[in-house]
Amino acid sequence: MLHELLSLLTKDPLNEVAAGAEAKEPLIRSELAPLPDLPPGINGELHPIQRMMSDLRRALAKPMNQRKWAMVIDLRKCTGCNGCNIACVTENKLPPGITYRPVLTETRGTYPNVTRRFIPRPCMQCERPPCVDVCPVKATWKREDGIVIIDYDKCIGCRYCIVACPYASRAFDSGFFYSDYGGGERQPYEKLPSPEYFENRVRVENTSPIGNVRKCHFCIHRIEQGELPACTVSCFGHATYFGDMNDPQSLVSELISQPNVMLLKEELGTKPQVFYLV
Repeated sequence: MLHELLSLLTKDPLNEVAAGAEAKEPLIRSELAPLPDLPPGINGELHPIQRMMSDLRRALAKPMNQRKWAMVIDLRKCTGCNGCNIACVTENKLPPGITYRPVLTETRGTYPNVTRRFIPRPCMQCERPPCVDVCPVKATWKREDGIVIIDYDKCIGCRYCIVACPYASRAFDSGFFYSDYGGGERQPYEKLPSPEYFENRVRVENTSPIGNVRKCHFCIHRIEQGELPACTVSCFGHATYFGDMNDPQSLVSELISQPNVMLLKEELGTKPQVFYLV
């Protein structure tokens, strides 16, 4: 089904406009993914996944410049299972050494009164992204909906953006394959195309994205089809939420308005669009 949907799309359907970047054709969206049949949530309310997908549809009906994607992660619910990380690697066909959503572990207290807190760390999709400013070839820019993306065909692998990112959210694709460590041939899963940016690329030596910088993009290829990011739907503790923060009725807007919201390195003024509940 995914391959059929991708075949209906142009190679580069993103319609962002940024300094130094040309305007692209609008995305031609095929039929949105159906809402899942899930049990009701607490007190008979919509299941969080259903509510977020309804929020997503409402956002997609608006022009891109009228929506602003945000992610909320409830650290009180995160168990550190790394399910979101594994789902992300699987969804985006990531090679060894590349992870878009590591789960950091914070240990607090002194023995024997020690506690742990797990902090998933995707790209912060900063409102003021320092990575964009340092890119010498304008290979990375921010879309009108707030997602910071990378053009693999423009990226020269200089890695200035890796240094500039205060969240260590970017990684360089050095060209390794999992089969390199076993001394064998490429495995079937290493030959699968990645749906990133709707480009359907297969990783091959000396071609992009090998030699490029890579990072989380909130699963653009999923949200444009009415599906939530892979990390959101894979979280069995429902610790991750996604939606349009410009929509006052959305679940993320409701969560962001709570007093227990935390931003990572807020003092830097990057205005990250990933919020944490503590």
